[in-house]
Amino acid sequence: MKGKLLLGEIAAYLNVELRGDPLLQILGLNTLKEAREGEIAFLANPKYVKDLPSCNASVVILSLQHADCFSGHCLITDHPYLAYARLSAKFDKVAEYQNTTHPSSTIDPSAVIATDVYIGPNVVIEAGVQISSGCQIQANSVIGQNSSIGENGYLAANVTIYHNVKIGDRVRVHSGSVLGADGFGIAPRGDGSWQKIHQIGGVSIGHDVEIGACSTIDRGALQDTVIGNGVKIDNHVQIAHNAVVGDNTAMAAYSGLAGSAKIGQNCILGGDACIVGHVTVCDNVMLTARTLVTKSISKPGSYSSGSTPLMSSREWRKNSVRIGQLDKLARRVDKIEK
Repeated sequence: MKGKLLLGEIAAYLNVELRGDPLLQILGLNTLKEAREGEIAFLANPKYVKDLPSCNASVVILSLQHADCFSGHCLITDHPYLAYARLSAKFDKVAEYQNTTHPSSTIDPSAVIATDVYIGPNVVIEAGVQISSGCQIQANSVIGQNSSIGENGYLAANVTIYHNVKIGDRVRVHSGSVLGADGFGIAPRGDGSWQKIHQIGGVSIGHDVEIGACSTIDRGALQDTVIGNGVKIDNHVQIAHNAVVGDNTAMAAYSGLAGSAKIGQNCILGGDACIVGHVTVCDNVMLTARTLVTKSISKPGSYSSGSTPLMSSREWRKNSVRIGQLDKLARRVDKIEK
């Protein structure tokens, strides 16, 4: 269903209401401002309703309340952004690979690999590895001893999977990421030097996880580091040894969990948000960008800190406004004291 699609096919795939010609041919996706004839745009934010009259898209995905604002063909749904997200897969131009093994790859005889797996140039697969049906392993990736990858997994080029890493079904790992490296475990000696603590746990990753480029998930010191089902990890994210990330949590770039930190289900970490070691964050928590969590959070909600101590986002916004008023207040105090 990739490439040129009929509007009726798209409506059926998305299970949305169609107002228009089901035989209209659709060539691609675009934004409201940039879309051309033959393309589909979407309206997810009401503040862009003003762009509908001038939109050149043949079709717009929008909600019922905005359907009369566009004169062209419409796909009507309560969740336009989700519909756009699902439809994007049909226009993805990612390369497709045959089920072949490149002759330059190195595969241990004890590895168990499904017959329909693609293995690219210079891939290394060590002893005891299991790779399930439908997987793609791109060039120069390495899979260490006794690791496993579930069905329809995807490793982009230059991914490193250490030993004893268990990966579920439909997991995508992007280039440069490292799963299962040693955690930062050291013990002080009496002379001021450090004794390495060998990390003898592993990494366990659930189903439907995506891990961005150049992210790292360290192996556990004794037990596994655990990533739940449906977790979405951006580029440049660090997850330390024995950390636990709950189902359907999303972590933006440069966020991180220190050793043995635990974050619950359905949480969102903004860019550069960090959680210190041995702290627990409950389900349904949002940490705004650059928030530092230094104590456990037991109440769902949005939290912020920036360069200030952790507080609720509402308190933080109030205090941010007050900080901006400090100069004015100081001038008023000076006048009063004079």
